[in-house]
Amino acid sequence: MARFEDLAVWKRSARLSAELYKSLRDLKDFGFRDQITRAGLSIPSNIAEGYERESAKETCNFLNYAKGSAGELRTQIYIGMDIGYIERETGMQWVKEAEEISRMLHGLMQTVREKRHELQVKRKGPGICFLLWQL
Repeated sequence: MARFEDLAVWKRSARLSAELYKSLRDLKDFGFRDQITRAGLSIPSNIAEGYERESAKETCNFLNYAKGSAGELRTQIYIGMDIGYIERETGMQWVKEAEEISRMLHGLMQTVREKRHELQVKRKGPGICFLLWQL
């Protein structure tokens, strides 16, 4: 299995998280800043945690958490634009990036599930905990 650091979706989400931190570091509303940066940080963190798990089911669970965090982040970006914390152009770029990350996560989850199914068929037994060595 690939290292999470090699995944394009992890790289993009980590880059987006860093951009959020840099862009919002001077925002005086600590509660909003904390919430939006934590949502952004949750995406690559959950990808990493999922990839360190040993079963495909656990991997998919954490990828799904990351996908949920991408939706949470988009919501916070929209609100940040509406209340004047985030410039519209910047916010829409972040929204588009979060949407693309969400699509990439969906595709990755499908791949993990397909690999899991292939391993089940090869081993002729559902319910076996398998290691995903290759994607």
